[in-house]
Amino acid sequence: MGSNFLPQELIRKKRDGKALTDPEIRFLVKGICNLSLTDAQLGAFAMAVFHNGMDMEERISLTKQMMHSGKVLDWGNLNLEGPVVDKHSTGGVGDKVSIILAPIVAACGAFVPMISGRGLGHTGGTLDKLCSIPGYDATPSKQKFRNTVKQVGCAIIGQTSELAPADKRLYATRDVTATVESISLITSSILSKKLASGLDALVMDVKTGSGAFADNYAMAKELATSIARVATGLGVPTRCLITDMNQVLGSSVGNAVEILECIDFLSNPSAADKRLFDITIELAANMLQISGIHSDLKSASRKVQKVINSGLAAETFSRMVSSLGGPTDLIHNANKYLKPMDVISPVKSIRSGYISSMNVREIGMSMVTLKAGRTSASDSIDHGIGLTGMVQIGQWIEQGQELAYAHVHNDNDANFLQHELTKSITISDEIPVKNPLIYEVLE
Repeated sequence: MGSNFLPQELIRKKRDGKALTDPEIRFLVKGICNLSLTDAQLGAFAMAVFHNGMDMEERISLTKQMMHSGKVLDWGNLNLEGPVVDKHSTGGVGDKVSIILAPIVAACGAFVPMISGRGLGHTGGTLDKLCSIPGYDATPSKQKFRNTVKQVGCAIIGQTSELAPADKRLYATRDVTATVESISLITSSILSKKLASGLDALVMDVKTGSGAFADNYAMAKELATSIARVATGLGVPTRCLITDMNQVLGSSVGNAVEILECIDFLSNPSAADKRLFDITIELAANMLQISGIHSDLKSASRKVQKVINSGLAAETFSRMVSSLGGPTDLIHNANKYLKPMDVISPVKSIRSGYISSMNVREIGMSMVTLKAGRTSASDSIDHGIGLTGMVQIGQWIEQGQELAYAHVHNDNDANFLQHELTKSITISDEIPVKNPLIYEVLE
């Protein structure tokens, strides 16, 4: 079946705006994996989809075929005493939610096998943050991964070559052919990897705003709708929250500094940044409800706050880190392992007023310039570079007061961040209208 298809005819069909059938899509995905589809053909196919889109049936088919292009994890034989659930964020600046969320949800009785990405462009990667912990193994053996999920309740690791290999090649092609921003291709890329993790339910955090991939609301809504419909069409109940990324999430940006903020959050939740706290609770409660642990969001939210306040979530985080090769006493001796930088320098405001807006993407890119992020997949990362004590929108600041603290190697880097931050953060005399943290919930 399908051997009589010609790649160029299927590309022509999509180029002319016609829908591809499931067998045709299966043929193309097989060609992506066994390399019978050339780079030129794959680029042409991506461009045809970019211009003409795919209907929901095609998206479901492409996601399903990419998901089955490699191994699909099966948790059935582990006899887990709870549902397998995950959360995925489309990424932002200062978005460290996954690192706090996985142990919280695990402490509530669910199992979270979280397969995360490294950062690219202005958005930080969950994996890069965790890799600032000495010894943390982001690519453990399959057995180690399964054992950690069973014994601890959660494990955050990197994508293995066994999961959705078709996506790896298609994504690399999209990256170099200017076809990344296609809702159809983004949907299948995210979901083929997530659903290959063998999930019972999924919660998506689709960010919108100046620091998000979907900077305008219409695109965020289209993506959220697409993800919810495709995943549900493949039998995995999925809920999408559209959330705000018009300011840095939490008080830090970087790798080691964000891990420190996560540890502080779990150890001392009453002092946590309010927006970071609220969104974490909301996403966790939605995960517990959609996976069936709680019937309503109110009781789910109470349970979440209970496991944070009791210290159970912090203990679960600690066990996950040590199970994956990190130190056993990270929570109590974080500064021993995440050593401070040579220079910690205040970035000072050049005028008084209210913080009215920030160009979050620019803030993210200034971190990339100092190697806290990467512009290509092969770049190495400087885990120590970061910003802490970030101001938030609506805050009043005096001239000369700190917008943030730069954690850097030398004064040149500190001066660079002084220049970039004062350029990226707008201060005005009027109190700004604040955006809601969560715009909409779709399922």
